[in-house]
Amino acid sequence: MLIGHEKGFNTETRLKHNFGMAHPEGYRKSIRLMNLAERFDLPVITFIDTPGAYPGIGAEERGQSEAIARSTDRTLSLGVPVVSIIIGEGGSGGAIALAAANKVLMLEHSIYTVASPEASASILWRSSEKAELAATAMKITSDDLKKLGVIDEIIDEPLGGAHRERSQAIMQAKIAIVDSINELSSLSPSELRKHRREKFLKIGRDL
Repeated sequence: MLIGHEKGFNTETRLKHNFGMAHPEGYRKSIRLMNLAERFDLPVITFIDTPGAYPGIGAEERGQSEAIARSTDRTLSLGVPVVSIIIGEGGSGGAIALAAANKVLMLEHSIYTVASPEASASILWRSSEKAELAATAMKITSDDLKKLGVIDEIIDEPLGGAHRERSQAIMQAKIAIVDSINELSSLSPSELRKHRREKFLKIGRDL
């Protein structure tokens, strides 16, 4: 079962796809798809590329935080393998709602963060001008996150970035996904849930 964000590649498509920021209905759709995957014993593969869930008033009125929480809970409780790939930007709860996986992979030049550097700088120093300092402190790169145990594997990108050689980047991502699913396929549903739980409880404990 493939689930993912679509951000767009130019102004027109980014506006069409809301810059990859999902509404509550998007997360509820994801939950329905995860339920189907578990029913038919299909692994779940999620592609993450979002600055976060859509923060508009209408989304909040329709239960954005509740939808994110339920999606995160369902991802954690699935009895089938779950593999997530950060393919561009993984921001806040909007990303973790689809990335509470057995294996979290990340393209080499992607970022994965609890909040944008600009937002974090505004909170910590009351100035978005310190975004670079915030980004450094938050350790949002693939190398830092691998060392911290937040992600499991870095997928190398072609020289200049994945967009320069898309077919090569896609093939490398495919190999990493297949390897991860093969590694997880021998685990029972209860073992998969335990694996996922222990993975997230372990983050930061070995530092």
